[in-house]
Formats: sequence, structure tokens, C-alpha cells
Amino acid sequence: MSSRTLTYDGITWTDLRKPTHDDIERLRERFPFFHPLDLEDCLSALERPKIDEYENYLFIVMHFPVFNKATRRLARAEVDIFVGRGFLVTASDGTLPPLVEDFDNCEKDEGISRQFMGRGSYYLLYLLIDDLVDYCFPILDKENHNVEDIEQRIFDTNAKEIVREISIVRRNLLNFRRTIKPQMKVIASLERKDWEFLRGDLEVYWGDVSDHILQIWERLEDLWEVVEGLSTTLESLTSHRINEVMRILTIFSVIMLPLSVISGIYGMNLAKLPLASHPLSFVIIIGIMVGVVVGMLAYFRREGWL
Repeated sequence: MSSRTLTYDGITWTDLRKPTHDDIERLRERFPFFHPLDLEDCLSALERPKIDEYENYLFIVMHFPVFNKATRRLARAEVDIFVGRGFLVTASDGTLPPLVEDFDNCEKDEGISRQFMGRGSYYLLYLLIDDLVDYCFPILDKENHNVEDIEQRIFDTNAKEIVREISIVRRNLLNFRRTIKPQMKVIASLERKDWEFLRGDLEVYWGDVSDHILQIWERLEDLWEVVEGLSTTLESLTSHRINEVMRILTIFSVIMLPLSVISGIYGMNLAKLPLASHPLSFVIIIGIMVGVVVGMLAYFRREGWL
């Protein structure tokens, strides 16, 4: 069932999960004063976070991060909220655990219903958004753990794997920042404004939520700087490793050059070459080559090239 309604102490909470056109039509019949554009927004895939103020209700659109363990990808989930005196309507795709759990718990436990709905619809709105904001912290901790893991492995793991991990973390942090930043403005509006149709002095409560989302933003900024630093460090390490490989290959090439000259000269079909008629010519020439190699290696070592 995509639409469920819960009533307690004169407060009605309607929760729509993956709302259909029929759900929206029933909502239109029940709340004829809802603006048609707001109802259409409930069916839209992704609307811009905002607060629309009307004569007797607010329409709020907010986004929150959702982590997919299978793909390790951080996505955005939208929740649309209608709130007025005596009612609250939430519409989402059902992927936000706090929203789903809060409604289910209120439906099952009268004590939880009293806690959430016993102080009016505005307080219910605060509790829901507070839970949704707090839900960001475990996801943030997970990304922080991933960054710390990269820091520990960056010097002892192959570059290809680290590049992949950094790319995943950067993508998730970028999506996280894009999700959180617009919500700060929405919550700031809830903190600063008062509405006649919503009773309850909750400025201090909204201030606490605002502090939490600001803390999330600041931690995201710190993590982004760390990841950028790790990316720069990885580029330096990769460049250093390439230079080391090129240095070794160059040394091998330089060592082989005189050996190729010697073998080329004695490989020519010419008479009367030095040592050509000597019975131990092969051994002597090999000895000369070995001496050249040892001498070059000693010189390279003295110059600090090895």
C-alpha cells in the first residue's frame, strides 16, 4: 500500500511511498487547498529543494543522501512535505530509513505516537527532519573511514587500485556536498521564520538542526580537502615510480651500449682483428665486457645514480 494515514491527538500524518497518480488525486480531494503544482511535484523524480509558503500550509522539498552498498554509490532521495495546522503529509520513494521507520514505529506504538505527534504538526516536522539530518552522520562516518583507509594504503598498494578508490570517494563526496548544501538554506528558513498556522516556539530546536547540518557540511569540506591532497600525493608517487623505472631502463641501455659495440666489431667478417687468432679470444672478450659492466656500475654508484 503506497498511502497510509495515522491520526493521534488531533494530528493527522499521511505518508505516501512511491505515490501514484491515484494517490495524488485522493490527496487533492482530501486537501483541496493544496496547490496543483505542488501535487505535481510529488510525482516528479527530482525537484529543487525549497519552501513554498501559502495561506494555511507550507510545501517543503528536501533531499538526503542514500548509500547503495551494492554499487558503493551515494545517491539523493527526495522527500516532499505538506505541513499545516493539524496535518502533515510526506511523499517519498521509500528509500529513506528514518522516514519509513518513524512512521512504522508511530503506527505500532502509541507511546512513540505521543512523542512524535503529541505536540503538534510543527514539532512532528522538526522531529522528522532532525532524524533525517542525523541519518547523514553514519554515511559521513563511512566516507571518513574510506578516506582513512586510502591514507593507510596509498604507499603500499598498487596505484591502479588506489586511483579507483579515490575516484569512488570523490564521486560520493561530490554527490554528498551537492545534496547537503541546498538543505542548509531550507533549514535556515525554518529556523528564522514563524507562521501563524503552525503553533510552537521551536527556534531553539531548529537551531540545533541547523548546527548539525553545518557540522556535516564542514566535515564534508575537510574530507574533500583530504581527498584532493591524497590525489595530488598519488600523482606525485606515480610520477616518482615512473621516473624510477625510466632511470633503471636508461642505466641498462647505457650499460648495453658498449657491449653492443664490442660484440658488433667482433661479429664483423674481417681478418686480423685484435685477439682474433688467440686461442682464448672468446674468454678474453667476455672478460673485457664484464670489466666494462663492473666499471660502469661502480661509476654509477659513485655518482649516486644507483
